[in-house]
Amino acid sequence: MISADRLLIGPRVDPRAVRESARCGELARWAEGATESERRRLTGAVYEIALPLVFNGLTRRLELQRGHAGCAASLRGMTDDCFDRFEDDLEAVVSDVLNRATVPVENLDAWIRSRLNAATVDAHRRRRGERGALQRPRLPGWLRDALGDDRWLAMLATEMLVWVGVPTSAGAGLWPLDSWAQRRAVLTGDWRGSDTSTVAREVEEVRKAMRRRPDWHESYVEGPLGRKNPPVLPAQRGDADRTVEPTPLSLVERHEADDARLRALASLAVEAIEAGIARGGAPSTVVEGVLKVTFGADTGAQDLDRPPSAAVPDDERAAALIADPVVLDRVVATVLRIIDAG
Repeated sequence: MISADRLLIGPRVDPRAVRESARCGELARWAEGATESERRRLTGAVYEIALPLVFNGLTRRLELQRGHAGCAASLRGMTDDCFDRFEDDLEAVVSDVLNRATVPVENLDAWIRSRLNAATVDAHRRRRGERGALQRPRLPGWLRDALGDDRWLAMLATEMLVWVGVPTSAGAGLWPLDSWAQRRAVLTGDWRGSDTSTVAREVEEVRKAMRRRPDWHESYVEGPLGRKNPPVLPAQRGDADRTVEPTPLSLVERHEADDARLRALASLAVEAIEAGIARGGAPSTVVEGVLKVTFGADTGAQDLDRPPSAAVPDDERAAALIADPVVLDRVVATVLRIIDAG
């Protein structure tokens, strides 16, 4: 096994040493035998390696499939829900690396890319299990029989079993009826009759069949439904405001949400700067480059609900600050102190 003095550089673990450990087939063993402090540092190094691989190799594709161009463009432009999904996937991949790198891996980055889907799917199933839902939703034979072996009702029942295992809600409703109405129309060809009221009646028909086995229904439908995040309802408007889209209810002040996002980006920036300096880069050059990428690649998606000129956009402020040598020197000094403090 590689000696600890080669793996540790000051208060951090060098990602190059992680790759070397993987090439020797010792990475999982190192993680298993590490002290709590050393494992935190090792995990941080694996995060540093995995972050761009997850975002570029998985997150971009998924966000584009969802139609979220802003979320696919950069971390800075991601909505809260999409950023949460990215963090879940990143955590899953890091855990997968630390637990499964038990054999020699010549190219750790390529190996991680090859396991992105498997690692995140496994983690998704575990999270479903933690919420009490079926990890791999499949229709039991008794339920299929109770539904008369109807193709659409069988698909609807499966979709319901999938839906109860995800944390999000369907707006103000319990089920995503609009989406299911479209699926019904495609499957049955009944475009005129495939509306939300029809699907709502069919959902109740399926649930009636599910309740034939009360314990099963309680465990895999009612229980997970009760663990879903509650929907946030919009403020009610008067008749005169019917043409205006309702204002969503925010659980925190806007500046608090902005601060939380900036803190998350700052944490990622410090990790990237630390890695760049460890590779021999000049601190001022590394800091300037990372700040431009992290805070300057702004799509503006998060500001669409603000009136024009309400505030100077973050990317413009960042560009102005980076262009000031005095400010940049002060930022470099501050970042170096943070890195030295571990």
